[in-house]
Amino acid sequence: MSRLEKYLEKTSAGSRHLPTVAYCAALDHLAIENPSIADAIVQELRDQRSHLKLIASENYSSFAVQLAMGNLLTDKYAEGSPYHRFYAGCGNVDGIEAEGTETLRKLFGADHAYIQPHSGCDANLVAFWAVLVKRYQDKEVEALGKKNIDALTAEEYEKVRQLMVSQKIMGMSLGSGGHLTHGYRHNISSKMMQSVSYDVDATTGLLDYDAIAQQARKEKPAILLAGYSSYPRLINFAKMKDIAESVGAVLIADIAHFAGLVAGKAITGEYNPVPYADIITSTTHKTMRGPRGGFILCTEEFADIVDKGCPLVLGGPLPHVMAAKAVAFREASQPEFCEYASNV
Repeated sequence: MSRLEKYLEKTSAGSRHLPTVAYCAALDHLAIENPSIADAIVQELRDQRSHLKLIASENYSSFAVQLAMGNLLTDKYAEGSPYHRFYAGCGNVDGIEAEGTETLRKLFGADHAYIQPHSGCDANLVAFWAVLVKRYQDKEVEALGKKNIDALTAEEYEKVRQLMVSQKIMGMSLGSGGHLTHGYRHNISSKMMQSVSYDVDATTGLLDYDAIAQQARKEKPAILLAGYSSYPRLINFAKMKDIAESVGAVLIADIAHFAGLVAGKAITGEYNPVPYADIITSTTHKTMRGPRGGFILCTEEFADIVDKGCPLVLGGPLPHVMAAKAVAFREASQPEFCEYASNV
């Protein structure tokens, strides 16, 4: 007897849960040729229902998020941005991405949103290169009197490229709670730019904003990165913005681990990065409770460059994941999500 048949047999017609019916039917179809994969999925379901996981990276998504991701949208290729794809036939994906983008933008109250990144790491790479292109490449091309980088000679382009990779990124050290992409030596973030790190105070274990300001004045980074992977306190983004502005740096906030708490209004005031950061990056699968992926919020200054994440860093987006992101963003816009965030 199939999983669906067993469920229907033991559940009265009036008590049947439509998502469970869909889930069982999908597993039954998968099990025909791939029984070991279906069994592993069921075992994962058992594990999730019997174990409490206390890391943000393994939060739980809804049936709706999962169903939006598991469908024929995975067959579609859609390089470019909504209504500006590299080829025709992307109207369905355009609508999905546009809806998800606008839902996200309104959710956080940001100037601009971008939902194509496949992960938080990709979102950070797009953000870093957006700064380098906007603040350094484009200005240098203009100074050379050229229309764009395609008009540069090989020598001129190399000069521009060297200018970009000579810039500094300053983020929290891995040992203090920062992320691999915040300038860790073994990560590309420290290879595409010069990397310097700030630490928490050795005595208090907290960020020392005066010390960070002093270090920023010495290093003069192009990017001041505020955010963390394992720092158990809130960050005062107003103070970080003041530090960034004092040295002419762009403030990027990586909020991957606590984005849902910002969206759910549990983090407010000077600890909410939206009014202060030039660019915000995040994952969608942690406290946002969406599919695995990333997104970017930014001011109008960086909107046009961020939207060119493809071809800047990315290739084609994942339409099925963008559909699931749109569902998750709508769920995060409901009053119940604010209650969830406050409980966390």
